[in-house]
Amino acid sequence: MKIGVNVPNFGPGTDPGVLRSWAQTVEGLGFDLLMVSDHIAITPDVAERYPAPFYEPFTTLSWLAGLTTRVRLGTTVLIAPYRHPLLTARMAANLDQLSGGRLVLGVGVGWARQEFAALGIPFERRGRLTDDHLHAIRAAWSDTADHGTRRIPVWVGGNSDAGLRRAVRLGDAWHPLRCTMPWLREAAVRLRAAAAEQRLPVPALAPRIALKLTATPVSGPQRLAGEGTIDQVMDDLDQLRLLGAETVVLDPYTGDPRETCHPQLGRQALATVAAHFYPPRGRTELS
Repeated sequence: MKIGVNVPNFGPGTDPGVLRSWAQTVEGLGFDLLMVSDHIAITPDVAERYPAPFYEPFTTLSWLAGLTTRVRLGTTVLIAPYRHPLLTARMAANLDQLSGGRLVLGVGVGWARQEFAALGIPFERRGRLTDDHLHAIRAAWSDTADHGTRRIPVWVGGNSDAGLRRAVRLGDAWHPLRCTMPWLREAAVRLRAAAAEQRLPVPALAPRIALKLTATPVSGPQRLAGEGTIDQVMDDLDQLRLLGAETVVLDPYTGDPRETCHPQLGRQALATVAAHFYPPRGRTELS
């Protein structure tokens, strides 16, 4: 099982130097994947959770590709209806080629009504638009396959039944976000059932979980996967491996934009996980 990291590409503490340091930390600690989020119009509903500056994901990942050599790069998640599918297909294919085949394209339907309105996109049609765009993106990649375009992995986000079914139809992996372990165990059963119902292969499981280390154990039914002591987090990762997860993405952002002014806290949590998950040889420690 591989481990990725969701890096905050937004907030008052984020700037190019901070993003560079995040990338160096993620790659230096031995993690497999670095992912960033997506918003275009920082409308009030978006700003409440993810305030400006918000660095556009394709632009940011292209820059980070030049600052890294090994770590894969991805979106968690690109909001599919926000861009013309041919533009998304072209940008994704170019980024994948320029980075040496390191892109993972995570996509979702979006949730911010005001942002949809600002972009002139009907919020009520976002599910259908996402399906249509994914079909168009794959068709565009297929048309250019003879020109060296790799099959870019597509992770479909969304914790709803519709998102799960969309992952079966159109994704290489299902990418649920910030869930409890009991929910994930039950959802893995539903994923297999949906694939059997549609007579399609079961997509890979690639959840994004919290990373919130505590000094004492966290209990209760609302405990998120990845929340608690390092022993609890490592047990969660082991349980996800047993569920068949191929990649797990750790998310050190817990929802307070002021956290972005103190990125060292998240990086230290990542260093603690890396020390338990990876052997010391070949890993660069935090400076």
